[in-house]
Amino acid sequence: MRTRMTKMLGIKFPIMMAGMSFVAEPNLVAAVCNAGGLGLLATGPYTPHRTREAIREVRHLTDKPFGCNVTLLLPNSRENVEVCLEEKVPVINWSLGKADWIIKAAHEYGGKVFGTVVFSKHALRAEKDGADGVVITGYEAAAHGGDVTSMVLIPIIAKQLKIPVIAAGGFATGRGLAAALVLGAEGVSIGTRFALTKESPVNQQMQALCLKASELDTLYSDKFDGVPTRVLKTKTAEIVSQSFGFNPVRAFRSGAAISRMLEVPFWKLLLSGLKTSKNVSGLARLAGGIASLRRAIENGDDEHGFLVIGQAIGMIDKQLAVKEVIDSIVAEAKEVLKEAGRKIVD
Repeated sequence: MRTRMTKMLGIKFPIMMAGMSFVAEPNLVAAVCNAGGLGLLATGPYTPHRTREAIREVRHLTDKPFGCNVTLLLPNSRENVEVCLEEKVPVINWSLGKADWIIKAAHEYGGKVFGTVVFSKHALRAEKDGADGVVITGYEAAAHGGDVTSMVLIPIIAKQLKIPVIAAGGFATGRGLAAALVLGAEGVSIGTRFALTKESPVNQQMQALCLKASELDTLYSDKFDGVPTRVLKTKTAEIVSQSFGFNPVRAFRSGAAISRMLEVPFWKLLLSGLKTSKNVSGLARLAGGIASLRRAIENGDDEHGFLVIGQAIGMIDKQLAVKEVIDSIVAEAKEVLKEAGRKIVD
């Protein structure tokens, strides 16, 4: 399957893996790349030193193109971007910030830069700043989707832009890929389906819980990390989504732990929290969200943690290897597009 996305990025199939924090690690990134897609390494939880190590690990595991995801509001984001640029990472995907300086620097060595957006005005800004493409994130997505569904958002933005559009939010099957192409996208970004694969670092107990879930088993709230976020519905997630205010003791403890993990001063973490939600509760939500996410992924703790997951979870009931996932998506998409053509009667 060749689209502008595959041609631009030098990949076989128009499938990108989302840069999921604590999930999109070197082994999973490389598995996606080796299977013909584009894996994105999540740098959000990393120190600059770890980012450099992880990039080199990916290069050791694959000789295919790959990318790095950076969330510009997080601590260490600028330093992590600088590492990506120094390492000449083929693709950089950014979100939540202005990236004209990244685009300029990456283009100097031939790198490609994609912005993740949820509004048409941000997509237009990314194109104006020189981005090579945009990832359009609909309401169905895991983590930070927008308020508009993919079905509506993709054709609106694809019609306005000249650069390639990659669809995100609700895509996990070949039918989804076919639909995205028809809506005007050049490919899809997939998170939830790859998070539930054999190569994924997500705890097996947590994966088993997800495989039993339906499309109704997610919650969407700004209480999880300060920005509207979609997670798996668990008792803890329901309690957090209904909470009011924040616990200053928990905020300090979570903040201190994340500060140590990222090796950044506490004040820098506080500043990131304030930037995210515009008020002092930002620290509690940002730090608490990172800590809870890590508990769920690493320990399978659904009592004290919560897992970022999309509504596409309702389409997934089996754990597969990454190559099986990509091959099945591509095969189904081709068949579905042929089937759609046969249904048209003049």
